[in-house]
Amino acid sequence: MTTVTFFKSDDIICGFEISGHSDFAEEGSDIVCAAISSAAYMTANTITEILHINAQVTEDDGLMKVRMSPNDALKACDILSGLKLHLTALSEQYKNFIKVKFSEV
Repeated sequence: MTTVTFFKSDDIICGFEISGHSDFAEEGSDIVCAAISSAAYMTANTITEILHINAQVTEDDGLMKVRMSPNDALKACDILSGLKLHLTALSEQYKNFIKVKFSEV
């Protein structure tokens, strides 16, 4: 199962962590994994390359983590809210394969 954690500070999303594998299907055929990965990379790239926010981005096999200061998060709130909306909808449709949670920082 893929676990998505959104980090919040005073009700502002200031980052996220996506870990694990959805195991919906074999590697290369997993539509849940593809939807999660595509949205995560689009969000991270928009934050760093389009909005030019100095976010800390970590990625490894089965892990992506993006963190930024609450001040920078205000500039990225629309894209982060869009990611939250997308991944929450996926978690409702594929509840055995993706879990979304929130952590106050």
